Amino acid sequence: MKRCIYSLLLCLALSGCDQYLDITPKGSTLLTTITDYDQWLNDPDLAEAVAAPYCDLNFLGDNVDIPNVPIPAIQVPHLVYLWAQQHSLVLNISPEFWGYHYATINKYNTVLAGIDQATGGTNGQKRSLKAEALLGRAYEYFYLVNEYGNEYDSATASKDLAVPYMTSNDVSQQVPGRSTVAEIYQHIIEDLTAALPDLPADNSTNRLRGSRAAAYSVLARAYFYARDYTNAGRYASLALANTKAVMMDFNGTLPVSSLISIQQDVIYGRLALGYIPATLDFMRSFEAGDLRVKILYLSSDGYKYITRGGTNYVPAFVTPTLQYTNTGTSVQEMKLIVAEAAARNNDLSTALQQLNDIRKNRFPASTYQPISFTTQADVFNAVLMERGHELPFAGLRWFDMRRLDKENRMGTVNRYDGQGNVIAELPPHSAHYTLQIPVQVLSFNPDMPQNPY
Repeated sequence: MKRCIYSLLLCLALSGCDQYLDITPKGSTLLTTITDYDQWLNDPDLAEAVAAPYCDLNFLGDNVDIPNVPIPAIQVPHLVYLWAQQHSLVLNISPEFWGYHYATINKYNTVLAGIDQATGGTNGQKRSLKAEALLGRAYEYFYLVNEYGNEYDSATASKDLAVPYMTSNDVSQQVPGRSTVAEIYQHIIEDLTAALPDLPADNSTNRLRGSRAAAYSVLARAYFYARDYTNAGRYASLALANTKAVMMDFNGTLPVSSLISIQQDVIYGRLALGYIPATLDFMRSFEAGDLRVKILYLSSDGYKYITRGGTNYVPAFVTPTLQYTNTGTSVQEMKLIVAEAAARNNDLSTALQQLNDIRKNRFPASTYQPISFTTQADVFNAVLMERGHELPFAGLRWFDMRRLDKENRMGTVNRYDGQGNVIAELPPHSAHYTLQIPVQVLSFNPDMPQNPY
């Protein structure tokens, strides 16, 4: 394949990058000391969610409704919303999702390439920073494999193509071919496993940085979407056991700061602004009294859910200190993973305990009654419902749809214009569940196989 910065890191050339990459060529940097590398990992760009500020990945989900989406769509969020084949045909811009992830991976690879030669610190500090870079790189590849690779299927993952696996920060390096889904997942697991011994025990002072609990939580997420629910539950439990993060009680005092870095329920933080129009069916699925509704959603129809586009997930307008959504890992995500793993294993008491641990913080304490179901199907459905309500626009709904589609649990999802006419359709097992490789990438790598669409 061609040796060209555009193929994977177009965004570096177009965005101006950071001061180091602007000054020196071929991905080398002016980083020389341990302090330089530590500050590099504090780069605010590393903390942004996918296609910030609004996390455009959310617009793929079935809980989003844009009644007046223009046809033909031009803006990237609208094209994402309509499951368009490509999100831009302009060849000299950074491609949505792909460009962001690989630019971020390049920054982590910069740490991995140079930290051993850094001066002014101890070997322990070097190992810790290297471990954080491995964690961050694994986190980004988790998104890439779930955007551009097929849904994980143990029967086909070793053949299904995903994305190129880059370990160098030299942007002139030859672009490798697409690794398989299984290979990318293996790299993710290996990086996280290698990172664990050297990560800090606690990141409470800055939860945008790494910790052992953060690595356990990303391992839990990776296994969860690989549909290995036994390991997912195991690592989610380890994340909970090793973090000082605790759930936020919506009955109590809400945060006085909007900083995700110190939000109490964050295990490994990433952030996006919350501003998403929700479907009527989704809003109607909330139980009466659910505190999340009026804390996180703004309604123009008095929360009656009769007007399309009338209710938006926009915490900034109702609870400003919650304006940023954590798209990284959290206490509640880990509890939901434990709950689903338990429900799938018919361990109903564990699943219900985890659900009620979450729900008691989301309903008025004076009226809350724990839920109690006696059948596996009812408990499992309750877990899925709670997951949808607790993590609706955290950048995960699309991935949930993909894994549930593999189990024949997804019906047809439609998009409608303002008059209620269907303008886009996502049927079960649609090829659209896997994004196409951006044309910007293929223009410099014409022999890279494209995903069907």
